[in-house]
Amino acid sequence: MKENIILTKTFEFSLKIIKYCELLHEQKKFVISNQLLKSGTSIGANIREAQNSESRNDFIHKFKISAKEIEETNYWLLLCKHSESYPSCDELIEKLKEIENITNKIIITSKISGRR
Repeated sequence: MKENIILTKTFEFSLKIIKYCELLHEQKKFVISNQLLKSGTSIGANIREAQNSESRNDFIHKFKISAKEIEETNYWLLLCKHSESYPSCDELIEKLKEIENITNKIIITSKISGRR
């Protein structure tokens, strides 16, 4: 069976987000940790849910929800990056950008293939 790259990347990203949020939690940065954990793991959950969508429109809708979660996650990560007392999150930002690019490509391709 062929590997589904977006499922793999979002699952691995979720594991990295969990680890980073645990570190934030240990440093008593609870609010950011909780927000980041929710949005960061939601990306993969929505993409996984899209795999069993009822229609092309439903599939695109789930991916658009993931795109919104990507934006929110990026916001929290940028806050962490630019706050002096937060641990580095550059790797997470880089991984998120890869996921964003793939997600946007899937949305665009799905829309185009639906017009034919």
